[in-house]
Amino acid sequence: MVNQWAAWLGDRLTATSAVPSQVVKQELSLLIDVFGSMVGPLRRETKMIWQRACGEYGRHAALRGLAAGEVVEEMQYFRELLIRFLAPSIAALRPRQGMALLLRLNRLVDKGVAMAVIGYTDALVASLLPDNEDTPPGRRTPDPAELSHALELIRTELHRTVGVAAATPA
Repeated sequence: MVNQWAAWLGDRLTATSAVPSQVVKQELSLLIDVFGSMVGPLRRETKMIWQRACGEYGRHAALRGLAAGEVVEEMQYFRELLIRFLAPSIAALRPRQGMALLLRLNRLVDKGVAMAVIGYTDALVASLLPDNEDTPPGRRTPDPAELSHALELIRTELHRTVGVAAATPA
């Protein structure tokens, strides 16, 4: 799924050298993994992780030089990807179950789009505001290692949440 999503992103994936395409692919993979946990029994436990991952996606999109509409469009590609991959499984369900699942998936993607736009806006506002005098001036170009580290922290939190819940007897 990551490769298909990356292919749909096309030139946006490599639009800037500030954020390497490998970091973007790492981020796409994280979003897919977190989303998978959001449709299962751990959705309440992973809700904040989903919001945080989507917010980071929006912040990183701003660093990649995308417009706000492009961030929304990239998340819409994710919606289309989910529909294409899950359509056979959803069609096999009873109509009421299939419709309920499809509506829940769309609602989750909508929340992800909103969080990505919020993250994008936060990054844009932060880039426009002058640096605080108490702190050293921030970097204008992102450090790919810092971006990867932020994604790894979210992935670790996901594994800890899913692993702890899976290890707990019901």
